[in-house]
Amino acid sequence: MARSTVLVIDDEKDLYELISYNLEKEGFVVRGALDGESGLAAARDDLPDLILVDLMLPGMDGFEVCRRLRSESRTASIPIIMLTAKSGESDRVLGLELGADDYVTKPFSPREVAARVKAVLRRAAPRTVAPSVIRHGNLVIDMTRREVSCEGDPIQLTASEFRILHFLAVHPGQVFSRSELIDGAMGRDVTVVDRTIDVHITGVRKKLGPCGELIETVRGFGYRFRS
Repeated sequence: MARSTVLVIDDEKDLYELISYNLEKEGFVVRGALDGESGLAAARDDLPDLILVDLMLPGMDGFEVCRRLRSESRTASIPIIMLTAKSGESDRVLGLELGADDYVTKPFSPREVAARVKAVLRRAAPRTVAPSVIRHGNLVIDMTRREVSCEGDPIQLTASEFRILHFLAVHPGQVFSRSELIDGAMGRDVTVVDRTIDVHITGVRKKLGPCGELIETVRGFGYRFRS
């Protein structure tokens, strides 16, 4: 079985070596970059299975790296985990709004990083099920190809956004609380706060354009997909 490749973009060499050592022990192939520009180039060239990016980078910061990765078709679906020394909610929310799938706050243990990497990759992996296409009006969700379109236009979603949209779409009319969405779409082994779900829902609606109205907010309860 091919080993998953993780690209670590961090200007702290000691931290990179620590993360690299522990991820390689877990069976991953690790590549590194010391700044945003070279990290972006490496992502474009190598198309890793997952990217760990520090927010505080020299030159191009992690926010801009994330934004550019999500804006390009070749790299739009690569899972991204942010590494941040900032504990403020606004920075984490901004990263999630730009398309990151998860974040780890420094200081962290190497075991935590490895666990987050495994969890995000599990969420991003296509399921081995029979071909299935979900259609709701002008919205089409292709499970096997992991493709989404609205009125014929392709929609680029992150792995987490795709899982949330699919989970809601296969349960039309059913209201899910934020915690139920975390368990059902993201997985019980993932540390995600309710605010993360709100950010992802907002991102999905925006990307879906006219199809975004299919996701309804049920005040005081959560979200549902219009039946």
